[in-house]
Amino acid sequence: MISELREKPLASWRGQERYGNELLDCLTIIFKSAGCTWSKCRMCSYRHARYFAQQSPETILGHLRAQLAWVTDQHKSEEYSMVKIFTSGSFFDPREIPCGFLSDVATTFKGKLVIAETRPEFVDAEVISSFMEILDDGSYKTPLYCAMGLETSSDYIREKCINKGFTFADFTKAAKTAHSAGAGVKAYLLLKPLFLSEGEAVADMKTSILDTAVHADMISMNPCTVQRNTELEYYWKRGAYRPPYLWSVLSILADSPVHITCDPLGGGQKRGPHNCKKCDYEIVKGIRDYSLNADRDLISALLQTRCDCKQEWEYLLSAEKSYCMPLTR
Repeated sequence: MISELREKPLASWRGQERYGNELLDCLTIIFKSAGCTWSKCRMCSYRHARYFAQQSPETILGHLRAQLAWVTDQHKSEEYSMVKIFTSGSFFDPREIPCGFLSDVATTFKGKLVIAETRPEFVDAEVISSFMEILDDGSYKTPLYCAMGLETSSDYIREKCINKGFTFADFTKAAKTAHSAGAGVKAYLLLKPLFLSEGEAVADMKTSILDTAVHADMISMNPCTVQRNTELEYYWKRGAYRPPYLWSVLSILADSPVHITCDPLGGGQKRGPHNCKKCDYEIVKGIRDYSLNADRDLISALLQTRCDCKQEWEYLLSAEKSYCMPLTR
């Protein structure tokens, strides 16, 4: 249903994404919703981006349809092939996103390649199949990918450092369900959640990539950024957390057996993944270029960048201790 009202979503932008060996024009949308029903992750501020007043599902549906109408006004369908959908929590959570909106989205983006983020518990075969029946026009073998914020394959780290509220077994079960319904799976992994040293974070990410690649068709690594009004920010302000080094990102990408996409949000800034500022710009740009071109030689060349902070990073990998304050900011 096309709404006569118009409401700007939390964010919407155009870019490019790598899909197989292709580069696709991509539209990314973050819909404001009723909010994440878990809402307990230590590093996430998106849970605050919601309609706070108690509103009926019908009212929420009206807001969402108005946002969708705004998107279709601003972006011509022929100008993009891929759509990435995010909300304040999970796109397939019926308490957050009224079911009627799913068919609206599938109809609006029929023939596109859709990647929609959701928690594992909301990956339901019947819901996924119904969505794809409307969405699929034969343009893509796999028209829908269920994207899940797995963060790490370690249940211990996911519980104690992130408080994510599900297990690796929950993720693998959801991945199996999505695949059985004909959908693909994308996994988001988080580099350096709270309470990990730099060395622990790098080791966990390398293990997580190996564990996750068996179940996911795509993997995206998100170097942790300090978002406002989060528990992570509380520790960061007191010197008890430092975002990951860009050197760590490069080393992980270089060692990964599969292509990993990575967009270092806040890269080079004190709240985001950074080195020493002198070498940050070129490395952030190179990481983003690598996500699109999958050129391993580019990563190897970036790792050879000469900068004093590289020795600092190498020292930290072995010198920082578990459950201690970080040695640098």
